[in-house]
Amino acid sequence: MPFGREMKRRAKAAIVPVFLFALAGYFGWSAVRGDHGLLALAQRKGLLAEAQGDLGRLQARQADWQQKVAALRTDHLDLDLLNERVREMLNLSDPHDLLVPYPDGDRLY
Repeated sequence: MPFGREMKRRAKAAIVPVFLFALAGYFGWSAVRGDHGLLALAQRKGLLAEAQGDLGRLQARQADWQQKVAALRTDHLDLDLLNERVREMLNLSDPHDLLVPYPDGDRLY
């Protein structure tokens, strides 16, 4: 019987350390692989860098469009840009232009 009592005593003594070790393991796993862990942080940093690149491209595109819109204002009218837009919208050309025909299914814009 002393062997059985010794096993029970050791099992009772091991319950708390095993539980604390499991708890530490859970928090360690969550710190690395959880929703807010290190891997998620690296993924969010990659998404942030991608979004910042998109923002830079879109800001450049916005500046280009703002320049084109400013050229069409009545106080400052750029005749070349107006001529380009009129030709595009009315599908007209200048007699000195070189025309390259495209099939009906292929559009340039």
